Amino acid sequence: MSTRDDLVLSIDCGTQSVRALLFDLKGKLVGRAQEAFHDYQAPHPGWHQHDGEAFWQAAARCCQQLWQTHAGWREQVRGVAVTTQRGSIVPVDAQGQCLYPVISWLDQRRASRYPTIKPWWSAAFRLVGEHSTVQGFQKEADVNWWAENEPAIHQRTNKFLLVSGLLNHRLTGRFADSTGSLVAYLPIDFKHHRWADRHDWKWQALAVRPEQLPDLVPVGEQIGTISADAAAATGLPVGLPVIAAAADKACEILGSGATQPHIGALSYGTTATINITSPRYLEVTPWVPPYPAALPGQYSCEVQIFRGYWMVNWFKEQFGHAEIMAAEAAGVLPESLFDEMVGTVPPGSMGLMLQPYWSPGVRQPGPDAKGAVIGFGDVHTRAHLYRAILEGLAYALREGQEKIEARSKVRMTELRVSGGGSQSDAAMQLTADIFNLPTLRPHTHETSGLGAAIDAAVGLGLHPSFAAASESMTRTGRRFEPVAAHALRYAELYERVYKRMYRQLAPLYKEIQDITGYPRMD
Repeated sequence: MSTRDDLVLSIDCGTQSVRALLFDLKGKLVGRAQEAFHDYQAPHPGWHQHDGEAFWQAAARCCQQLWQTHAGWREQVRGVAVTTQRGSIVPVDAQGQCLYPVISWLDQRRASRYPTIKPWWSAAFRLVGEHSTVQGFQKEADVNWWAENEPAIHQRTNKFLLVSGLLNHRLTGRFADSTGSLVAYLPIDFKHHRWADRHDWKWQALAVRPEQLPDLVPVGEQIGTISADAAAATGLPVGLPVIAAAADKACEILGSGATQPHIGALSYGTTATINITSPRYLEVTPWVPPYPAALPGQYSCEVQIFRGYWMVNWFKEQFGHAEIMAAEAAGVLPESLFDEMVGTVPPGSMGLMLQPYWSPGVRQPGPDAKGAVIGFGDVHTRAHLYRAILEGLAYALREGQEKIEARSKVRMTELRVSGGGSQSDAAMQLTADIFNLPTLRPHTHETSGLGAAIDAAVGLGLHPSFAAASESMTRTGRRFEPVAAHALRYAELYERVYKRMYRQLAPLYKEIQDITGYPRMD
């Protein structure tokens, strides 16, 4: 039986930081501790890796910071759930010790040699025109890269774990992960939220054996309990339940309250995404599966812009020094000054249009894609470029909306926006204008942690169902309505310019790749 003092702990390990978050059963963020990551390693250009043990140690320190803030919180915690960045994998030995750094989802290394698929599978893929897609899958798979480049480590590997699996093992001592965290180049049956059947072609395409993968636990069920070692590291009580949650994007969607197909969930994070929660398995882009939702048996139908909101940080680092220094001198957040900058530029950025394909994709937009900015004139300033970045991301996500609606046959009626970019009023308003839809900010910006807390609350029996937990723990904050005149201008720019940009520029991107060798295709 729950009480008003009960708390749930979410450990949220994203790309940029790890946070330990305490929520009550009304969804109020009670306590928060955060540690940023400034120590990613890049031994070679395009590589992006991190010490897996450091992820765990940072998470443990964040937990300890909570108890130092308020010692009584520890006695109020009823359970723990983990949510993490997606697609980042690490090999571990039989004791769970990392044999190699975590290869991040941002990493660009590729395998050049990989297992051979049986002739009948290869022929079938050629027949349907997807042979190159399967080869792309094999090149992207970290397990194939290890087999080719670090064979000794690959041979010693007891388990290949996602970051979520690594943290769940550190907490419980069990090699287990949530079905909701299954987003990676591994042999996954996305339709049934489990490892693929032994006859599935993915086992042939990937250098991994079934025994090298962790046990899977359905969302909302117990993975294990806090071990003595984890208790010593985190300060959590031995025996505290650890509940299966989901990957960070899926938890964001649940935490924002976007649990129906007519509510679009935008994430303005390192990768910008648009999702709906669907009870049906729908491939918005052929051969790109919907990912597991943070609700059991549901799917997150997603379109993503790789390194989406990373471009905003890129702009701030390259061109925003004046605002950062001014904000520090005035004792305000830099974001407030960047919002003021956006406000000095009219909707449409005086014709400056940005296509946000700063990093290529496997299928959409394509492996040779580039970013582009067109329409420059002598009236344009840094402010125009900054606004054009925000608008370009929203255009790209609106294109994703159209794809999702075409596949789901459900029209979106409103948007919920999470991620760091959701804290910008300017970004929220231009999103409402470009989509021409009401755009709402959730009551907390820690939506991924909240989604994990909802999963834990149901798994612990603190709420009787996911519907009841979502109703009690999620709500919206400020609502942004589209401005009719702005929506009209954006609609014309989107239809007449943005939607034609990639088609017109794609041949040139291919020529650039051919001449310069960037991005590498091997």
